[in-house]
Amino acid sequence: MNKNTNVRVRFAPSPTGHLHIGGLRTALFNWLFARHHGGAFLLRIEDTDMERSMIEYRDSILQSFAWTQLEHDEEIVTQSERIAEHQRVAQQLIDAGKAYRCYCSPEELLARYGKAHADSDFFVTYDGHCRNLNSAPNGAISHVVRFKLPDDCTEITFDDLIKGQISFPIDQLDDFIILRSGGFPMYNFVVVVDDAFMRITHIIRGEEHIVNTPKQILLYQACGYSIPQFAHLPLILGSSGEKLSKRDGATSVVEYRREGYIPHALLNYLARLGWSHGDQEIFSLSELIEHFSLDHIGKKGAIFDFEKLAWVNSVYLKAMTDEQILDAIITDVDTHFITRFPLWDVETIKRVIALYKERVKTLKMMVEEIVLVHDGTQERNQDDMQKWITADSPSHVDAMITVLEQQNVFDHDNCAAATKELAGHLGIKLVTLLQPIRLALLGKASGPGVFDLLAIIGKEKTIQRLKAFKRCL
Repeated sequence: MNKNTNVRVRFAPSPTGHLHIGGLRTALFNWLFARHHGGAFLLRIEDTDMERSMIEYRDSILQSFAWTQLEHDEEIVTQSERIAEHQRVAQQLIDAGKAYRCYCSPEELLARYGKAHADSDFFVTYDGHCRNLNSAPNGAISHVVRFKLPDDCTEITFDDLIKGQISFPIDQLDDFIILRSGGFPMYNFVVVVDDAFMRITHIIRGEEHIVNTPKQILLYQACGYSIPQFAHLPLILGSSGEKLSKRDGATSVVEYRREGYIPHALLNYLARLGWSHGDQEIFSLSELIEHFSLDHIGKKGAIFDFEKLAWVNSVYLKAMTDEQILDAIITDVDTHFITRFPLWDVETIKRVIALYKERVKTLKMMVEEIVLVHDGTQERNQDDMQKWITADSPSHVDAMITVLEQQNVFDHDNCAAATKELAGHLGIKLVTLLQPIRLALLGKASGPGVFDLLAIIGKEKTIQRLKAFKRCL
């Protein structure tokens, strides 16, 4: 498709929960499609479910968009503010003979259904009882409004931009409800009216909405609206190949933020979840916009891979400055982060960040490592202890304590020189000294350079940890 400033797409979350990771991918694909074609990306809040919609979820959804910087164009449309317009369009359909008032109670429908369709394999929920009524029966007032399926249509067919041609026999549908009792609009009706109002040209959404498309096409036609083009995205799947569960990563964007994922890293990963551009894995937003195409979205579900997401996140972390990482920790993971380190100033914290940003994959992991360096630990990795602690280790640690106590300038270079000299004097490899020291400082044999750690932890705390470690050997 060529550049087209007439392209208008929308993302329409319901404020009945936080923005889900699958919803964010759908929003991203809409945003990239609009930006690639120089069109408009719009946001609509679908809050006609009055019982479940909550203002805190609306706020959370908008905060997730602000965090990921997926800017929307034009004013946000809120469905609940347009109910009068939905009702007006429904009345137009009634006046045109394309919809009608149905006075059947749920109890009546169930009784009739049970009698008429007890042996039927296919579920037909309405039998058209009120289809041709000229007035309310017995003075009834309570009613819903149903759409009247056209008599001259046998099949609804549309060309999906991802799935290809899809057809539905109309006999799989009934005269479905468009307004509930009380005048509140139903989903399939309200989205059609609002998409027409917003002049939406392309509807890019999850494939679970394919079943809604036939009803919506009929409504577009009945209302005299232009029918948008549809593109249904494959599902995000868990490692088992089933629909994504919470264990697989089906949590809210809020949780990914709290866990310390970088917003652009998350977008980068989600963009590659079902869409491809050669073998390239890491994209700037400008590159995603340039290359994005619905043609390169697969038809099959995409497997969510936490390890891949963590790797992408680590790439972005390594590219950030120490200052940017610190700001992101305070903003997204721990607002009180700075106050947790009474022994350090901000510059020291940034020195520790510099030590770990090549080693961790998330901001939360970064926080955990920095806390460990500052506070120390009484717990030791037993596998590391078995590997590196020998009968000679207590005397080696004792000798190390003596050497470090003699250092007047406790920095990287002096500690390194003294430790190397001690290893030579003892006739052992340097690593035989360094790994027990690291176990004393961090409780594990992996981590940044020991001499960098010594310089940050300082003489007093280092010696305290070495003495405590020796007592447990």
